[in-house]
Amino acid sequence: MKVAGPLWRLAVRVLTLTAFVGGVIALATSAALAHEVRPAYLEITEKAAGSFDVLFKTPMIGDRRLALSVEFSDQVKAETPVLSRTTDGAMVQTWRVHAQNGLGGEDVNIVGLQNTVSDALLRVAFADGRSFVQRLTPAVPRATIPAEQSSSGVAATYLWLGIEHILLGYDHLVFVLGLILLSSSTRRLVMAITAFTAAHSITLAAAVLGVVHVPPRPVEAMIALSIAFVALEIIRARQGHIGIAARFPWVVAFAFGLLHGFGFAGALSEIGIPEGHIPLALLFFNLGVEAGQLLFVAAVLASWTLLRRLRLPLPRWAALAPPYAIGSLAMFWMIQRVSTF
Repeated sequence: MKVAGPLWRLAVRVLTLTAFVGGVIALATSAALAHEVRPAYLEITEKAAGSFDVLFKTPMIGDRRLALSVEFSDQVKAETPVLSRTTDGAMVQTWRVHAQNGLGGEDVNIVGLQNTVSDALLRVAFADGRSFVQRLTPAVPRATIPAEQSSSGVAATYLWLGIEHILLGYDHLVFVLGLILLSSSTRRLVMAITAFTAAHSITLAAAVLGVVHVPPRPVEAMIALSIAFVALEIIRARQGHIGIAARFPWVVAFAFGLLHGFGFAGALSEIGIPEGHIPLALLFFNLGVEAGQLLFVAAVLASWTLLRRLRLPLPRWAALAPPYAIGSLAMFWMIQRVSTF
């Protein structure tokens, strides 16, 4: 019995350290593979009766692109060869097609999408101002283009895109996790999350509407730095040095939330917004981001409640493991992003 106690404590420490290291490695690996789950984007624009310009953007992983291609119905014929170029981690292909009777009722298929974990956004813009937007998935990579799309279809598409973006936006989620760890009470957490939501909604709308333009790469690096700052403040607070971030987490959440809003705007600009539905698409994308964010907060709080009920005998240093993991991951992201300048 005398040996069992020390062995149990040693086992708990080993398991805790293993979970900590494994979590950092898993998150870093997820960050490195994040580009693979970025959505592809297919835009078809009517330039004249029966003539359509096609732009197809696919994510790249290093020097390789996802093996995706576009397939139309038999009634749609290519008029020009496909021209390819690379830009900002994506392959952009352009060409022109002809559809004698228009695209209404015609099918478009993203070949190879079923073999990926990525989605694709299809946007069709007609010459008379009408537009059609649909999200294609590995399970449903094909769509039939209608003569006109309802507003409810745009709302549903961009709501889901917002949810998907925040749940795959590891840096934004880690920042929110930092806010949860930094807030010492439910009231402070609610105020911090509300301030973060308000701030990134402002800059998201301003950037998408063209009021403000900020280069995306410095913004992504600064987002990583904001996460590192929050991690440092958590560590200082747990060592007894209560700074302004711990006393007023909503101030930090609002200040850095403005920065994160530009990050959301960069993702939305890659996806594109249908003409004639800009306010609606922007509103529901933002609502999707908020819904995904609340799901994440609820999952973290539920997990924390479960761990407290288990009453595992964790060592003292276990309380510092999460902020050190967050800070290490943030610095990895910052170095990675600065290296692409």
